[in-house]
Amino acid sequence: MSNNATVIAESAAMKGILAFLTRISPADSNILLTGETGAGKEVLAKYIHNQSSRSGGVFIPVNCAAIPESLMESEFFGYEEGSFTGGVKGGKAGKFEKAHLGSMFLDEINAMSLAMQPKLLRALQEKEIERVGGAGSIPVDVRVIAASNMPLEYLTEKGLFRRDLYYRLNIITIQIPPLRERREDILPLARSFIARYNAETCRNVREISDEALAYLTDYDWPGNVRELQNVIERAMASAWGETLELSHFLKFTNRRDVFGERVYRGVDEA
Repeated sequence: MSNNATVIAESAAMKGILAFLTRISPADSNILLTGETGAGKEVLAKYIHNQSSRSGGVFIPVNCAAIPESLMESEFFGYEEGSFTGGVKGGKAGKFEKAHLGSMFLDEINAMSLAMQPKLLRALQEKEIERVGGAGSIPVDVRVIAASNMPLEYLTEKGLFRRDLYYRLNIITIQIPPLRERREDILPLARSFIARYNAETCRNVREISDEALAYLTDYDWPGNVRELQNVIERAMASAWGETLELSHFLKFTNRRDVFGERVYRGVDEA
């Protein structure tokens, strides 16, 4: 997987975050990224990795919410041959072994089960892991960048997240603002997505009309950067000229958005 990560930062908020990350990334401290879903936490995690002394190593992203609880230990720590039915011959290395001398991004860490949390804590504190079914410890040197879309401090108060693990992850915390609070980033982000989909689909989109741009910048983007990316992709699916018009954005949406004094429900009402 490529470690390349381009961070769009035209807003003062994002420029400030990048300046801070540039200063602290060379240190080996664990970092906790917080913010709404889709705000761009993985992109920032890759940026941290690329700015660190580990940039020559691997960057391993893990979505904690996507791993079944029954498989989480073997996914993180690996297993020895014969540990359970269906395992591969010779056993398998886990995420920690694969990330040795590199960085691991634990997305949605708030979704990790209470049963798994003390095992992760031990790996972070002792810098060693034990494969499922293994008889000995394996040293690992991994920098962890975690992300949560829920306040971990609140979850610790409710008994849903271990306080000691929270303190281990929360050495440095970065709060990523939602896209609606950094509207200066909307147009450059949109242009970066247009460039990507031009290359992928052999299109030649060059501009966004003023009316379409006003539509994009007035919207609050509850899905943040991820939603903007999806909207640009959908718009380009119907655009054959060099300009994205308002109709291209409305064609595939049933969303009611106030645009000036008019309400759009779909392209036929535009």
